[in-house]
Amino acid sequence: MTPILLVGAGRMGGALIAGWLRAEALAPTDLMVRDPAAGPETVPAGARLQPSAAEIASARTVVLAVKPQVWREAAIEIAPALGQSAIVVSVCAGVSVAQLASAFPGRPIARVMPTTAAAICKGAASVFASEETARARAHALLEPVGTVVDLDDEDLMHAATAVSGSAPAYFYAFVEALAAAGSELGIPAATAARLARATMVGAAALMDDSGADPADLRRQVASPGGTTEAALKVLTGPGGLAGLVESAAVAAEKRSRELGG
Repeated sequence: MTPILLVGAGRMGGALIAGWLRAEALAPTDLMVRDPAAGPETVPAGARLQPSAAEIASARTVVLAVKPQVWREAAIEIAPALGQSAIVVSVCAGVSVAQLASAFPGRPIARVMPTTAAAICKGAASVFASEETARARAHALLEPVGTVVDLDDEDLMHAATAVSGSAPAYFYAFVEALAAAGSELGIPAATAARLARATMVGAAALMDDSGADPADLRRQVASPGGTTEAALKVLTGPGGLAGLVESAAVAAEKRSRELGG
């Protein structure tokens, strides 16, 4: 699948680079990066930065990791130089396979929605591809850096964006809110932030390590008539967490559709 041409080395592109190197899934010399803002803090020594047209022609895999608002400009710049054997894997939220196929005619295309935890090989990625060669290439890229699931309906990529691609920010927002609540209850702000962060990291690690269902873990913590149950009655009551999360996911899905045009 190499050489790989990564177009866009921002948050997501940089996370993929870090994860691939951490997992030893590829060598720096297997990687070409096209991003005018990329520097040595993101692109490892040995990788080709701002490759020439001749180098682009050698790419076996193109990972399109630019913002969805500028994907067409990026495609126009590289598509004419690509060889016919290149497979395109897009990380651009909302951009359909049909749109990508019009920009990269005749090439197998996969859409993926990964998370930035790929940087530490703990990512999650949803994949849609209409051709098996593209699906297999996406799996080869993403399995070294996290969990990969397949979607049979491309329309579900919008939902995957809402419940996975965007979800790390929801988690971070909850940690912020928990720390703020601790501060309001009188704990010094810095101490509350440390407590909230460590508690949430530990809870996520326990869920990952045990493989237990989150509902079972919740019940293990919430003793009948205890403090946790009192809090959960608020979180699960009217106007509580379930409704808020659903509304947030609906808003993210809607925006994903809008970005796709």
